[in-house]
Amino acid sequence: MAAPRSLRRPRERERPRDPAAGSDQVHSWILVPSQALDTAWRIAKGSVMMAVSLLVATLCYFRRLHLYLGHRLKWWIGYLQRKFKRNLSVEAEVDLLSYCAREWKGETPHAKLMRKAYEELFWRHHIKCVRQVKRDNYDALRSVLFQIFSQGLSFPSWMKEKDIVKLPEKLLFSQGCNWIQQYSFGPEKYTGSNVFGKLRKCVELLKTQWTEFSGIKDYHRRGSMCNILFSDAILEYKLYEALKFIMLYQVTEVYEQMKSNKIIPSLFRLLFSRETSSDPLSFMMNHLNSVGDTCGLEQIDMFILGYSLEVKIKVFRLFRFNSKDFAVCYPEEPLREWPEISLLTENDRHYHVPVF
Repeated sequence: MAAPRSLRRPRERERPRDPAAGSDQVHSWILVPSQALDTAWRIAKGSVMMAVSLLVATLCYFRRLHLYLGHRLKWWIGYLQRKFKRNLSVEAEVDLLSYCAREWKGETPHAKLMRKAYEELFWRHHIKCVRQVKRDNYDALRSVLFQIFSQGLSFPSWMKEKDIVKLPEKLLFSQGCNWIQQYSFGPEKYTGSNVFGKLRKCVELLKTQWTEFSGIKDYHRRGSMCNILFSDAILEYKLYEALKFIMLYQVTEVYEQMKSNKIIPSLFRLLFSRETSSDPLSFMMNHLNSVGDTCGLEQIDMFILGYSLEVKIKVFRLFRFNSKDFAVCYPEEPLREWPEISLLTENDRHYHVPVF
């Protein structure tokens, strides 16, 4: 019985080891790198998330900075434009039909009439553009003077023969018009003993500017100078008051001719037939002094303006479309071949400059 036991012992010694021990070693070798990789991934992931967060924060900061700088830049641009932009009283040319479409969109009978009138100007009278004129009680004078200067028209013949700067004193001393001291400079309503000196400066400015513009042969240069002149409200005001005085001087001259039984133009007979303008004083007090203040030029004033400046003022009255009064001239029958300028109006109160 002893021999078998001895044989079993070696066999027992020769039994293989438990496989769990080897697997533990393999697992430990796998687990360590896995944990290292996991740790490295968490570290890398944290770094990436931090970098992304930092990038997003940076982008948000620059976006806000961009918006802020853009807002400030826009404000400064607007400020500089408002500060240095020329406030032109006669604006740049715009397409006639585009202007009409923008101003008269409705379907009322009047709007339809105005659109047809603008189409008539475009197709039949070959007016392609329009220059809008500042709406105030000087706009008729402004429109006429702009045309004269931009076209480089010369002085009227009677102005070439007389020194118009001396006309205010001439009315006082030669013709005894003491009432000229009641002359009113538009909204300023300036009167007094110094009215002659003020009128003299206005007329002198008109003479200087007219001489300068008529001597410029280049059309584009005259246009640039017009843009400069018609953006200076103070100079404009003086020029328009000079035109008013020129009209008054002509009315006074013709009135003296009428008293001497001389033949005078029919438009002046009509003027003196009205109770409110039976003589130069009443014309000044009841009509001319209000121009630039509470009203603009009336139709008869347009006749006198054209006569005084020796220009034929052709006005397209759009609200009179399809009537004989659609296109009228002031004066209707010029005494000689005077240059022609054109205006357009929608209501006989405000005028614009057509461009052919």
